[in-house]
Amino acid sequence: MGKIWQTVKSDFQAVKDRDPAIPDGLRGFFEVILCTPGFQAILAHRLIHFLHTRLRIPILPRFLGLIVRWWTGIEIHPGAQIGKGVFIDHGMGVVIGETAIVKDNVTLFHGVTLGGTGKEKGKRHPTVEEGAFIGAGAKILGNITIGKNSKIGAGSVVVKDVPPDSTVVGIPAFMVKHKGFKLREATANVQLANTILRRIEEMEQELKLLKEELRNVQDQLSIQNKQEVA
Repeated sequence: MGKIWQTVKSDFQAVKDRDPAIPDGLRGFFEVILCTPGFQAILAHRLIHFLHTRLRIPILPRFLGLIVRWWTGIEIHPGAQIGKGVFIDHGMGVVIGETAIVKDNVTLFHGVTLGGTGKEKGKRHPTVEEGAFIGAGAKILGNITIGKNSKIGAGSVVVKDVPPDSTVVGIPAFMVKHKGFKLREATANVQLANTILRRIEEMEQELKLLKEELRNVQDQLSIQNKQEVA
């Protein structure tokens, strides 16, 4: 019982710490309990997950999950594993698949999908490691891993593993930062260097052609001079 209480307490504190709209005091307490759909959905999921995985009750967990989706706009499959201190902000449109694993202190914004690609069996949904941040509307698809403390930009589509302490953006997502180092700048410098090298190679080729043309002209002049002397 103590472990369950600590988990719920962590979920509550995650909302208090990460949602700047929640005020202090008694008002803030009731706003988290009564007015925060992410907290409500996770709290309900913990009971539903217990019914589904421990008691192995058929149908009822899925039905309860549908009620929670109707109430909060958040769909979490009863089989999904949710860690402590997970914060779902706003929450509308969040979908978490059956074999997804969301570890401790993860933040998810509205419209996030932790889904499958439709081609896999068994473990077919993502694993999100501790402290990861998933921006609004991001789609994380397939049996991939989002590394510890990584960030997924809003609207990104991620279909490959993301290393720890990394930031990815775009469709498909590409890495722009890793352990504090901005890769976009490095990529731009590499592209510039490649462009310069390519241009040098083109100039060398043009110079080679000019040398051949000059040699041909010299040979023709030499032949012409010999004919005139003769």
